[in-house]
Amino acid sequence: MSDVASFGQTLATHARVAPERIGARDLSRAMTFREWDRRANRLVNALLGLGLAKGDRVAVLAHNCVEWLEIYAACARGGLVACPINFRLVAPEAAFVVDDAEAAAVIVQDTLRPLAEEMREGLSTSPRFVLFGAEPPAGWEGYEALIGRASDAPPDVAVGGDDPWTLMYTSGTTGNPKGVLRSHRKAALLSMVTDIELGAHRRDDALLVMPMCHANSVNFFGAFSQVGATVSVYDRASFDPEHCLRAMEETGATFTSLVPTHYIMMLGLAEARRGGTDLGRMSKLMISSAPAREDTKRAVMEMFPNAGLFELYGSSESGWTTMLQPEEQFTKLGSVGRECVGSRPIRILDEQGEEVPDGQPGELYQCTPYAFDGYWRRPDKTAEAFRGDWHTVGDMALRDEDGFIRLIDRKKNMIISGGENVYPSEVENALGSNPAVQDVAVVGLPDEKWGERVHAVVVLRRGAEARGEELMEWCRPRLAGFKRPRSVSFLAAEEMPRTATGKVLHRVLRERLGAAAE
Repeated sequence: MSDVASFGQTLATHARVAPERIGARDLSRAMTFREWDRRANRLVNALLGLGLAKGDRVAVLAHNCVEWLEIYAACARGGLVACPINFRLVAPEAAFVVDDAEAAAVIVQDTLRPLAEEMREGLSTSPRFVLFGAEPPAGWEGYEALIGRASDAPPDVAVGGDDPWTLMYTSGTTGNPKGVLRSHRKAALLSMVTDIELGAHRRDDALLVMPMCHANSVNFFGAFSQVGATVSVYDRASFDPEHCLRAMEETGATFTSLVPTHYIMMLGLAEARRGGTDLGRMSKLMISSAPAREDTKRAVMEMFPNAGLFELYGSSESGWTTMLQPEEQFTKLGSVGRECVGSRPIRILDEQGEEVPDGQPGELYQCTPYAFDGYWRRPDKTAEAFRGDWHTVGDMALRDEDGFIRLIDRKKNMIISGGENVYPSEVENALGSNPAVQDVAVVGLPDEKWGERVHAVVVLRRGAEARGEELMEWCRPRLAGFKRPRSVSFLAAEEMPRTATGKVLHRVLRERLGAAAE
């Protein structure tokens, strides 16, 4: 019996039935489905020619660009595992990902070559380095040169549904990030469910603004590509609200997924700067990754009069857990929706693993056909995440009488700043290495632009002196920019709220700081 088609297989189908239709593009280069298919074959054949074999990991370090779509397609076609690296990481963080994945190759955009060179010095492995966007220096392979020399015939590699396609690293609540594996079958099923929930079709044009190293864009890329829609990558290193609105008009985008911060930045443009932009083709909008206020949602719907506003909750591990439909936005404000199509009922469990009544909080467990296949080489952490077929990422939630899910506390005090996940322990470890710091706790505080900002509460060592600006600067070479504290306050040791066993009460700190701000 045949398996569900992988992305590499569906791309070949679209290249046959609609060869001249635009399949993939950024704002400077476009490929028909036929061109995309052939370049993917050339790229994977070139990588195999460098000595890579099925199952090898290919790390990718790049800003948004159409090459991401070539690389994901090539990996799918040849049984290689795409391992995206967040371009906001600093060199030691990126080096950990490459080493932990034991990547056989690292594909790098020229604008990020300085970061890659610094990262390379700290590696304990020896992957092949490939550069695109500029001529490669000594010790590097040239991306276009490799593609130019390789065959455009499909590689002789059998890729099955259980074979992994992506290895995406997600920050851990303690220690180093963990690699999340998803197979071709799981990715295809997630795409199908997304297409059903959104009503996606081949006449769509999806503008992907979120970084292509994030699960959000990867999942939507897979979904819209599966139905034969055009996928457009917003190829700016940073978000420009005015430029993004023009890109929506120029590409004729019918879908995009943004975080509340993006929408707020677009809404903040003066009418003269956004007036006259034709956004009439936009029919589906996604808002996710952080809570959005009612006034923000209503303003977004006014800006995009022909679009339905969707909201989702998910994770790298889970894919999509719930979806809030456009007609539910204001009748269930504050909810993240109900189970997606094809899911089994969500379970809300207490500490003993028993289901709690509706209206009572507990830990959310989900059971979907596309849940991740496990953490890379971490069977202990994989086992911790699952109870039978149900798995959790540690979020606390409750269900109302209509079955809608409301999140009440995010995973282990996680902070979401501008759509990026920030785990306090990482920031605390960086600040704690400063010789002036005796103790530190990091929390998220409300921020009008970013949703939340990273705030550090510091206890200094006796006799030590340090200003908040100095501690923020201390973090600069140690943490990605989105993880660094944007503000610092100081407490005496006895003022730090703790449990009876000495653990810092982050919740109490958030409440205390929030009350002080008010």
